[in-house]
Amino acid sequence: MTAPTPAVRDRALGLSTEELPAYLYDLTALETHAAAVRAALPRQVELYYAAKANPEPEILAALDAHVDGYEVSSGGELAHVVKAVAGRPLAFGGPGKTPDELTAALELGVERFHVESAYELRMLAALASRVVPHSRVGVLLRFNLDLDAESLAGSSLAMGGRPTPFGLDPADADSAVSLFTDGSLPPLQLLGVHAHLASGLAAPQQLAVAESIVTWSQKLARRHGIRLAEVNVGGGMSVDYADPAARFDWTAYGEGLARLRAAHPGLTLRIEPGRALTAYCGWYATEVLDVKRSHGEEFAVVRGGTHHLRTPAAKGHDQPCTVLPAGEPWPHPWPRSEARQDRVTFAGQLCTPKDVLARGVPVAGLRAGDRVVFAMAGAYAWNISHHDFLMHPRPGFHFL
Repeated sequence: MTAPTPAVRDRALGLSTEELPAYLYDLTALETHAAAVRAALPRQVELYYAAKANPEPEILAALDAHVDGYEVSSGGELAHVVKAVAGRPLAFGGPGKTPDELTAALELGVERFHVESAYELRMLAALASRVVPHSRVGVLLRFNLDLDAESLAGSSLAMGGRPTPFGLDPADADSAVSLFTDGSLPPLQLLGVHAHLASGLAAPQQLAVAESIVTWSQKLARRHGIRLAEVNVGGGMSVDYADPAARFDWTAYGEGLARLRAAHPGLTLRIEPGRALTAYCGWYATEVLDVKRSHGEEFAVVRGGTHHLRTPAAKGHDQPCTVLPAGEPWPHPWPRSEARQDRVTFAGQLCTPKDVLARGVPVAGLRAGDRVVFAMAGAYAWNISHHDFLMHPRPGFHFL
């Protein structure tokens, strides 16, 4: 069970039935957390927010004072972020960029591009020659570097070290860098290397990965007699849905990055957290529609479901939650359904057995009409969900 902040609790109880489900974002909690993360990092380490985690304009604006820039991964995200936080530094990443997306990014003055392939590199060079002919366009080459088993221990999602569509193969590194050193790409400037290799890593594993990325990048630079100004070691800091109190150790991570930075003077390190910044500020509030028994187990069907909050279905976990009992009197002429057992499974309204938000939750005495507030819904929640399945109403959004 995870208790909501007072502001979230008051709003969840104050909403009418017709206003549920609703996303509740505690922006004060978000800013406090982001400020603590920024304070734990060395001044020479840049912090970019991965907008894909939660691109709500209010979220982007709340983070603005605490981040150095934003990472976007599509033309749609680019246009959205530029509008929400105008004039802020941007990095454009992601595989499969289209000519129209790259053209728009060039026209908007994107500071750096995370290039995923030699084809994309040549496309960007050709477009830059036409769109910004008198400018130098900054490039970080993204590589799918090898990772050992120890570095991947505890990872929830491996993006590198195995066949994936992300980044250049390390075997192609020398030929990619040679395109810059032999003058084949005159509009482009090689700034450095980008590598986001895994998600869900604790601080020691993240530091080991960061060190391996920097070491590999510096060896590449020495082979070609060049200096790389930047290395982006990605995001993927652990977020534990089973134990929300177990937070990523930003202090230890910052201290480790400071040591890494000191070993490579003049090198700018950059990180790109998303989920680890915003997950804790978001809540999905709803109500119990019915409590029913099936083959010896009890289910609480709630208004909404995984078409609003897809994270538990996508990651295969139970979303932490808190029950807020409904007050009296019961406003309907029919009796309330009520749990007879100590544990229930929270399911949504969709016509699929996969529409489950949390299993085996200890909520003795749960009744229809009770409110349920699901925690850690501030990242990869609404924005990755299949909103239109069954055409249920969309949730409300409240920024507290």
